[in-house]
Amino acid sequence: MSGVSNRRVRRLSGFLAGILCAAMVFAAGPAQADVFDVKVDQARVMKLPDRVVTIVIGNPMIADAALQAGGILVVTGKGYGSTNMLALDRAGHVIMDKTVQVMGAGGNDMVTVYKGVARESYSCSPECAARITLGDDTGFFAAAMGQSTARTGGAQAAGPAAAH
Repeated sequence: MSGVSNRRVRRLSGFLAGILCAAMVFAAGPAQADVFDVKVDQARVMKLPDRVVTIVIGNPMIADAALQAGGILVVTGKGYGSTNMLALDRAGHVIMDKTVQVMGAGGNDMVTVYKGVARESYSCSPECAARITLGDDTGFFAAAMGQSTARTGGAQAAGPAAAH
């Protein structure tokens, strides 16, 4: 009878070992991605782990980051898509690895107009005005960008004169 009991114990031990191995394989599978969402043309603030001295953005055309005092990071969405962001300590060790997902601005004040395949975006709060948005028709985008650049240039030119 003890021979039968020993075989059962060995079978049970083998069975439990198999379950344990399977559990370890599933636990060692790919981790859930740590994603940080931000909207295009907007910024979000993130508190960083201690000891971070360097931030690396995989694709700076998608997102940008500015390290501030006190472990504060400002992440700005530059273009649609996703990229990775690494936080390094002084020795170059990776302390944090996140995916930055940049999505469309959206919002209640945005209106999109399609003229055939050409797209134009407007911000309507309270009146509609051209909004520079990635993916808009090239001519519309260039005209809106030109106006914005001219306005910024005029404001910069007027700034120092007003200080006198």
